[in-house]
Amino acid sequence: MLKKEYEVLKPFVAAPWLRLTLRQVKAASAKKSEGYVFSSLKRFVKGGVLLEERAGNVVLYRLNADGIKAQVFAGFVAEYIGWGRKNLPYDDLVSLASKIPTGFFTLAVTGSYAKGKQKPESDLDVVIICDDCVEPKRVYAELRYYCEMSIPPIHLYVFKRAEFLQMLLDKKANYGKELAKCNVILCGGREYYGMIGEAMKHGFNG
Repeated sequence: MLKKEYEVLKPFVAAPWLRLTLRQVKAASAKKSEGYVFSSLKRFVKGGVLLEERAGNVVLYRLNADGIKAQVFAGFVAEYIGWGRKNLPYDDLVSLASKIPTGFFTLAVTGSYAKGKQKPESDLDVVIICDDCVEPKRVYAELRYYCEMSIPPIHLYVFKRAEFLQMLLDKKANYGKELAKCNVILCGGREYYGMIGEAMKHGFNG
């Protein structure tokens, strides 16, 4: 799955709220064989990872974001892609993750590094989403010195799960929505897509 079929899931991982046609998936996955993409989509539908629906004569596919299996698959693919990026200071990010004082968290990179447009003077924007029982200020305080001393400096954001969900459901533009649209997920992928699925049930569509 990692070497071939995961490419078919990439557009759904990048934007779980999208409904895509076969041709759109083929274009986004850079696969030359339409037959291969079609059969892969059907296997993911049969496995409960994707949902299939019709809009007139058009068949659309979307991530089954409310399903645990789809969340696990999407999280795994996102993390696999994230750890394959060439422009991230992975040693610093691994060290940061090891210092996070909670067992549940999602760790994501956003901003210029996520877009691949960083400059030598760019900060590394990192988001931690932690469980609701954890106080973000405490997490931030424990990690602040390490982030400031890192090269590049890490610009850290810490949110509770409930805060992130609220940002996704807010009608105004905010940092949570920006994260959803542009991110590199490194840890907690399944949890991240669980939150996206929860937000989608309440009307979030990107």
